[in-house]
Amino acid sequence: MIARFSFNDKGTSLIIHPPMNFLITGAAGFLGSSLANNLAREGHQVRGLDDLSTGDPQALSSDVHFTRGDVSDRPKLWTLLQEVDVVYHFAARVSVPESVLYPRDYNTVNVGGTVSLMEAMRDVGVRRVVLASSGAVYGDLTEQPLHESVTPNPRSPYAVSKLAAEYYVRTIGRLWGIETVSLRVFNAYGPGQHLPASHPPVVPYFLRQAQRSGTLVVHSDGNQTRDYVYVDDVVSAMVAASTAPDIDGLVVNVGSGTETSLRDLVRAVLDVTGGKPEVLYNSQTSGGVSRMAADLSIAQEKLSYRPSIKLEDGLRLTLQRDPRFK
Repeated sequence: MIARFSFNDKGTSLIIHPPMNFLITGAAGFLGSSLANNLAREGHQVRGLDDLSTGDPQALSSDVHFTRGDVSDRPKLWTLLQEVDVVYHFAARVSVPESVLYPRDYNTVNVGGTVSLMEAMRDVGVRRVVLASSGAVYGDLTEQPLHESVTPNPRSPYAVSKLAAEYYVRTIGRLWGIETVSLRVFNAYGPGQHLPASHPPVVPYFLRQAQRSGTLVVHSDGNQTRDYVYVDDVVSAMVAASTAPDIDGLVVNVGSGTETSLRDLVRAVLDVTGGKPEVLYNSQTSGGVSRMAADLSIAQEKLSYRPSIKLEDGLRLTLQRDPRFK
């Protein structure tokens, strides 16, 4: 199928023509639902698969054909993959602290589930898969920004499972003639991000606590840095990866390209919310890796990716668009 892009006023590719058929695993999760709704809104046929262990089917548009199920269910995959042009693989367990406690489960779902999907794609004849990987695979590296060519140094079973999934996707794809690309998504945030009671993502947690004038607990001294990328920018990269030429076998960073300390994130959250929470710095707990920022040169070259939403604007959009913050 020959596809072309339409571009928005920022030059970011958002729409693919003609319509295509997609399967999204993990479709009821934060990133999966955002992508699924975007593609369905633009007229594509979108099938979603999710076991609902953490996802919310209410997050999906009625135009997305949703099926509850496990990504290791080969017969179900054979049915869902019929006439699909591209698969987006989001289905995974994603909590770093939980992975330390249950590494076997993370290997079973994140690695075993990926292999099952690739086998089913081979059986049906689907020709491209986009894997949602993670910037966490890099671990704690002194060289910044992080380029895809550096040797990863994963520090958690979650990160190891994502790196293993990358290798399986690329290797199996090469053996069976499936085009593959792995997008290492950094710290994505935005409306609809899951807020579990235990170990919630930092951005929605800070926004909620600041609005309530509660307590913001910052691990370590708050000087550790991360690359926070708004969900709409991530979706633009995902959309581009479905049809971009000459990306087979590549690993591509998807972030904002901006290094932000946790202290700076706290200041930005206070500015946009106007809240007056108590900020506590807990020097007794680890802040994780010391620095993290994405080198976006490959994404710019191969996907025409240009992140357009600055952190403060993304925080405001999250407050405006997420009903939990009304």
